[in-house]
Amino acid sequence: MSEINDNTKNFIDQLEAGENSDAGEAFKDALRDKVASSLDNARKDIAANIFAANSVQPHSDPKPVIADTGTFNPDGSVSSTNDGEAQIDLTQDGTADTMVGVDVGNASQ
Repeated sequence: MSEINDNTKNFIDQLEAGENSDAGEAFKDALRDKVASSLDNARKDIAANIFAANSVQPHSDPKPVIADTGTFNPDGSVSSTNDGEAQIDLTQDGTADTMVGVDVGNASQ
């Protein structure tokens, strides 16, 4: 802080002596030090508050609430089922252990 006062004193002394060019440089130095000091104080405040516990925001939005499960009917409507059991038929031809062109039971084509 004394450096700012020294630059301000230097500015006043240069004006008093009639050295306007040197006074201009002393003024720039005093202003530069004042701005640097203000920026440093702001930087310290931000660093102190950036990780404060009360300023921590959640990293994502809350997850949506899903009302009820349902089953799509062939006509496009949805039937509500609350038992939680899936009612999906994943077989191609009605048999559970074959896929198209592959016999899963013995893994040969």
